[in-house]
Amino acid sequence: MKHVLAIDQGTTGSTCLVIAADGRVAGRGYREIPQHYPQPGWVEHDPHDLWRCTLEAARAAIAQANVMPDAIGITNQRETVVMWDRATGDPVSRAIVWQDRRTADRCAELQPRSEWIADRTGLVVDPYFSGTKLEWLLARDDRAARAARGDLLAGTVDSWLVWQLTGGLVHATDPTNASRTMLFDITTMRWSEELCALFGVPMSMLPEVRPSGGSFGVTRREHLGAEIPIVGMAGDQQAALYGQGCWEAGDGKNTYGTGAFLLLNTGARRARAGGAGEGGGLLTTVACDARGAPAYALEGAIFIAGAAVQWLRDGLGIIGAAAETEALARSVDSTGGVSFVPALVGLGAPHWEPAARGTIVGLTRGSTRAHLARAALEAMAYSTADVLALMRERSGARFDRLRVDGGASDNDWLMQFQADVLGVPVERPDVVETTALGAAGLAGVTAGIWPDAATFLATRTFRTFTPGSGARAAADGAKEWARAVRATLAWARDTK
Repeated sequence: MKHVLAIDQGTTGSTCLVIAADGRVAGRGYREIPQHYPQPGWVEHDPHDLWRCTLEAARAAIAQANVMPDAIGITNQRETVVMWDRATGDPVSRAIVWQDRRTADRCAELQPRSEWIADRTGLVVDPYFSGTKLEWLLARDDRAARAARGDLLAGTVDSWLVWQLTGGLVHATDPTNASRTMLFDITTMRWSEELCALFGVPMSMLPEVRPSGGSFGVTRREHLGAEIPIVGMAGDQQAALYGQGCWEAGDGKNTYGTGAFLLLNTGARRARAGGAGEGGGLLTTVACDARGAPAYALEGAIFIAGAAVQWLRDGLGIIGAAAETEALARSVDSTGGVSFVPALVGLGAPHWEPAARGTIVGLTRGSTRAHLARAALEAMAYSTADVLALMRERSGARFDRLRVDGGASDNDWLMQFQADVLGVPVERPDVVETTALGAAGLAGVTAGIWPDAATFLATRTFRTFTPGSGARAAADGAKEWARAVRATLAWARDTK
């Protein structure tokens, strides 16, 4: 039986899975990534750590599976950038992580050009994306001159891993990762000369953009014990979209992690996202269709999801473990009038108000920790519904189900409540590590391990939560949720 090695290089660690053609996870490896915070708002990774931890996790997964994979797929934390010397392969500095905010002032300077940038990239101007990070790195020492001479290379983490795995023979990325750099024109699917000039990034240092389901070279034998073709690549959220089988316009998924990431496939049509000034702060990004070719998607980021439950545990100490919230939510018939807007680091989509802060309204003498725990879970469902409603409005795509993954998707009460709020079925896969599964699917279909994407998806099973008797109560609760959000926004915008 053939196998695929899925490399999932994330923000906090590298996870590698060896997945058999029948869908079994035959081997698993994980290594934590050291984090560096040199100044407030700065977040960095050592590129050597990214490579070392990924290689160790891959070797551990292969050893546990006791088979040599036939193909490799890579997925990665997006927007994080690495810069290295073309001749030696040595990084010129630590990688700047997607969470890093050091270029906030530069982004403020760029606001008059935000519409022009959004037209080309689908992105809002924000330090989150890679363009200003690369500009900042090039402004140090003699790097701009070295880059102009062709001595330096740069890319997102996927291109760094491919460079290492192939021994410096391949410098490549895919459209999903390229679309997160603010240097890539998502209409022409090419690096933009205008955008590169704006940020002072020589195009010669950027990786070649190849199809997500395509060839990215062959690993050197000394790394994993064989020369293995790398034939799949996608950024983490797009890989999850693919791994969930969301290949057609109107297919959507939500990943409930620390925050929540919603992607809605809009097919070959680029939907208008609308910037923060238009209300919503949605992004247009590049996704993959069933063949691994480029498609479009709308993306909405909810800044706080599972982190609200972590705050109940670590900040307030009213629960001992996140899993307790399910029993607490079932123990009461409602939130007792309590609404919790967990804007602990501002509000993302669909409001995009960074000045917002967490708000709890409706407290009475009868309010208990169970009411607050239920309100935290309801907030995840209602904020998801708000983003999806805006996505439907902007895309015109039909939406008849939501596929879910991430840690909080294990909460059966929350998934049922989500179905009641949306009025459509919510489907949860048997393996919620869908970023790695998506990378495996892209690689396996390209390598012929699965004849097509549908055969790959058939190796998975899904549990379906259908809208039930709680739909009417959920609709009534949505009105109170909207009222609480209005109060949160009013507080944030009242600067007098």
